[in-house]
Amino acid sequence: MAQVSINSDYSEWGPSTDAGERARLLQSPCVDMAPKSEGEASPGAPDRGTTSTLGAIFIVVNACLGAGLLNFPAAFSTAGGVAAGIALQMGMLVFIISGLVILAYCSQASNERTYQEVVWAVCGKLTGVLCEVAIAVYTFGTCIAFLIIIGDQQDKIIAVMAKDPEGASGSPWYTDRKFTISLTAFLFILPLSIPREIGFQKYASFLSVVGTWYVTAIIIIKYIWPDKEMRPGDILTRPVSWMAVFNAMPTICFGFQCHVSSVPVFNSMQRPEIKTWGGVVTAAMVIALAVYMGTGICGFLTFGAAVDPDVLRSYPSEDVAVAVARAFIILSVLTSYPILHFCGRAVVEGLWLRYKGVPVEEDVGLERQRRVLQTLVWFLLTLLLALFIPDIGKVISVIGGLAACFIFIFPGLCLIQAKLSEMEEVKPASWWALVSYGVLLVTLGAFIFGQTTANAIFVDLLA
Repeated sequence: MAQVSINSDYSEWGPSTDAGERARLLQSPCVDMAPKSEGEASPGAPDRGTTSTLGAIFIVVNACLGAGLLNFPAAFSTAGGVAAGIALQMGMLVFIISGLVILAYCSQASNERTYQEVVWAVCGKLTGVLCEVAIAVYTFGTCIAFLIIIGDQQDKIIAVMAKDPEGASGSPWYTDRKFTISLTAFLFILPLSIPREIGFQKYASFLSVVGTWYVTAIIIIKYIWPDKEMRPGDILTRPVSWMAVFNAMPTICFGFQCHVSSVPVFNSMQRPEIKTWGGVVTAAMVIALAVYMGTGICGFLTFGAAVDPDVLRSYPSEDVAVAVARAFIILSVLTSYPILHFCGRAVVEGLWLRYKGVPVEEDVGLERQRRVLQTLVWFLLTLLLALFIPDIGKVISVIGGLAACFIFIFPGLCLIQAKLSEMEEVKPASWWALVSYGVLLVTLGAFIFGQTTANAIFVDLLA
């Protein structure tokens, strides 16, 4: 690999250059990192992790799959049918995989271990700050989506338990959606969000994997052996317009976004090599593609254009197998919210400490007060927004646009900057091709983000 001159000057933020200040942010606790002791490794030598190739594939799949699969049948409907949905996913998968490989290359070149540290080191201070702000906003929006998902599933479960039609007038106050979401959030999510550490992620990961595969299996089974009362709407066979196809992109970006956690996974591997990593992410994305396609195709063909943005809401409340799927999703989301909140809170904390120029060791006394205050503000804001934005499709569309930044824009900028820094060395024949590819990634990501933002402003807010 060519030596790359990377911008790694953090001093502009203040006197502290402590690694803890840059903070191991968004390092996934499920990744087994071998910590480096003083003097253990020579400068510039990569640490050897303990994660095997097979383990890395599992972790990347786990990071990729999640509650976003509930929106994939609606994405197929938006795209204009099965053929358009498959073509769109297959085309985007090439860019998704290449972005993961680019991030690993830049991580190795800059000797940084987290996504935002790589962007900061390769692209400089301004882009690094924008990346951290984007991560904070993305995790905030995802927490809102998680609360809406809890409400969607609880509505169906409560309708069965109360033996009342869903949304019927005159229902008891304790079955009201706003009350049930708030009660669940205060009883379970808030206590799990306050602690400083989140070692319980290993249980959340297990629940997420089991719940995701179970939901996919149920949707496929219900398509093969449908209930008599389920009648599909119109089955689209072609897109209404090209813009309709592009409107499905944010959902796909949200579903496949595992790039932020991919950098720590790469650095945790026993053999952190680009070639090996390329095989890992290709295998992981093919597995995720199979799950998303199974869910999207079968869910769409079961309900057609009438499919709900949260596909489980389209099934009857009385279906026991689907009720189990709803319970799995609720449990998964209850434990995933604190993890996403932890990541967002860590980014906010890191930005604040850099702005103040205070080393993290000198600020231990106030850390607990800030953590509790940050958690309460984050929790209350996400809860309020979730109560008044009941449509999961709109939230996923917005945060899917942000996911495009992590998949396309930042990796593209890193590739461009990394190759430009080689200009004083011997340029390989592929130099212009790689720079052009980086420009293509940035352009595609900017298009998806811009379209999503425009839709949110001019379609949803002004409607």
